[in-house]
Amino acid sequence: MLRCRIFSWHKAALLHTCGRLLASDKDLLLKLRKKTGYSFTNCKKALDKFSNDIKQAEAWLHEQAQKEGWSKASKLQGRKTAEGLIGLLNKGNSAVLVEVNCETDFVARNVKFQQLVQQVAVSTLKHCHSTESNQTSYLKGSLAEEELLQMKTEESLLKDLLAMTIGKLGENMTMKRAAWVTVPSSMFIGSYMHGSLPADTPSLANMAFGKYGALVVCKQNDNCKSNITELGRRLGQHVVGMSPSTLGSLEDESTGEMETRMLAQPFLLEPSLTVGQYLQPHDVEVLDFVRFECGEETQTTQSNQS
Repeated sequence: MLRCRIFSWHKAALLHTCGRLLASDKDLLLKLRKKTGYSFTNCKKALDKFSNDIKQAEAWLHEQAQKEGWSKASKLQGRKTAEGLIGLLNKGNSAVLVEVNCETDFVARNVKFQQLVQQVAVSTLKHCHSTESNQTSYLKGSLAEEELLQMKTEESLLKDLLAMTIGKLGENMTMKRAAWVTVPSSMFIGSYMHGSLPADTPSLANMAFGKYGALVVCKQNDNCKSNITELGRRLGQHVVGMSPSTLGSLEDESTGEMETRMLAQPFLLEPSLTVGQYLQPHDVEVLDFVRFECGEETQTTQSNQS
């Protein structure tokens, strides 16, 4: 009888200990799943492979996802990427616009795709800051797909992140282009995003996503008393809506609705005035602008198709 009781006690203790280990394993599994976003099956496989070492498991998952992503990327290469998003990121005296494309609008609304767009924007902003100097005028630059793919994030190259996202979402994607602007303290950057999507997670709160975006480089003179944030937004809205091709000058006479010089165009929000006439009482000058439309043909896309 005594031996039976001792055996029962040991059995109960063993079951209790196993229960605690199982709970601990479950906590690790949930933690790895939340951190990486990979499936429970793959996370459990990784933890089993490395005896619950979460760091090694995470590294292995990224490595496998990258391999799978490159495999899927090569299979999907060539499929048309007509959808996607424009991403806008403002920080201090700098701003960037990026365009990343995918196959469907459904994927464009996926958080993982938006995080990819964010990473392209952040990397472009870092590149922008690396070019800054003691400037007295504004600086503007652009990056093509080949340049973007070679840029680094904190953990990998953008081309590896692109492959991993393709692997996760199962659509072909392209990092089409980016543009950046930085200005001295005597200037400001107006910005506008049309068709904005709400940020689904707090980590995307610094981004604006949509189908059309614009940056407008402005100089405020000594007598400027306008709300420059609102004025910049209105000018960006004009650039998106009226699609000017050049800046022009205040001396240009408007040719009407077909006018392509920004300063001579009828101002979108007050068509009785040209943009130049609208700016004069605000004591603000427009020096340059950038306009992105998702899916539009550029010189790069035309040369790639030929």
